[in-house]
Amino acid sequence: MNTATTSIDEAHAISLDEQDPLAGYRDRFHIPTKNGKPVVYLTGNSLGCQPRAVRGLIDQELEDWADLAVNAHFEGRDPWKDYHEQFRGPLSRLVGAKPTEVVAMNSLTVNLHILMTSFYRPTAERYKIVIEDNAFPSDSYAVGSQVELHGYPIDDAVIRLKPREGEHTLRTEDVCELIEREGQSIALVMIGGVNYLTGQLMDMQRITEAGHKQGCVVGWDLAHAAGNVPMKLHDWGADFAAWCSYKYLNSGPGAIAGAFVHERHHDTDRPRFAGWWGNDPATRFKMQPDFVPEHSADAWQLSNPPILAMTPLKASLALFDEIGIDTLREKAVRSTGYMESLIKQRLGGKVEILTPSDPNQRGSQLSLVVHGDVSGVRDLLESKGVIADFREPNVIRVAPVPSYVSYHDVWRFVDVLCELVR
Repeated sequence: MNTATTSIDEAHAISLDEQDPLAGYRDRFHIPTKNGKPVVYLTGNSLGCQPRAVRGLIDQELEDWADLAVNAHFEGRDPWKDYHEQFRGPLSRLVGAKPTEVVAMNSLTVNLHILMTSFYRPTAERYKIVIEDNAFPSDSYAVGSQVELHGYPIDDAVIRLKPREGEHTLRTEDVCELIEREGQSIALVMIGGVNYLTGQLMDMQRITEAGHKQGCVVGWDLAHAAGNVPMKLHDWGADFAAWCSYKYLNSGPGAIAGAFVHERHHDTDRPRFAGWWGNDPATRFKMQPDFVPEHSADAWQLSNPPILAMTPLKASLALFDEIGIDTLREKAVRSTGYMESLIKQRLGGKVEILTPSDPNQRGSQLSLVVHGDVSGVRDLLESKGVIADFREPNVIRVAPVPSYVSYHDVWRFVDVLCELVR
């Protein structure tokens, strides 16, 4: 949206909602309330709203458990034995993969460790891992513990990408230049597809190509990208990726996570942790001691699927398939641009936007810095009916998630922020 011409009037926000083809999907979610009124919920980049269909699906599994007990593995309305297989199609469509390249399992950091067991294979010459300097802390902990596990000091083995002085986000050319310069010592490049703090969408294709050109393995943390932006992991040639599903995928606190392993690695002899559900299902129930891996990403599974943790993902993925990630992306570009326009027109000079202004370099998020004393800003926003995310020392992260955040919500947030800044 043109920041110079977008109307700042409330009536314009209402008219945008009247024209929005996705407006009706808001009713398919539970929106939190305060004093009996729906809040402006802008923390879908931390925990997405609950799809209304979730309760019925969970009730079904509880009823089958009560009525059938162990026999629900085979006789339930959605049998548990092969429960995880139904997620292959929807997840592969979201991340741009083949169905055999994705699997729903575990939690995000667990998946990163499992995948790094296979894909971080350091040598005396090539042992370093590249991440962002402002990566999500769990990623820093994970790669730090991995290099220490292999006997390398963190300060030497972990390369942390930093923006240029005076800038807030990374330049793709700087990332690629570092990979080219240090490539012979880099074993793994593992960056967030969308940075949690700044909301920057990385050029995953270009960075993957740069890493492979230097012989590096390239993996992606898609915690803030899955369900937020379209991707083509298979075509880009990423080696692996992992994501959670409680943010933009709206699957509940601590819900089941996901993983991608490119098909070229499925039949290799890469070392891996092995478990019952990674074994070939043709021999899984013969209860033999020898591990025979599946010929898909399923080979990286360890345990049988946690049904109650997976069930909410069914409701969410059904909505994504119904709407389509490309359609959601179209609205996200418009609503995030609308928010940016209002902020620049009404709060110019008082609020700094850290997120890139180029829509191709961001998802459904703006990260804002309000200059001055920001103590208690989250509570002040909430007292006005706005739920936003605050990160120390002074960043407010707001996510106009396209499936349930309205244009009027965006207008209300900026109006409240103007009041607080004054």
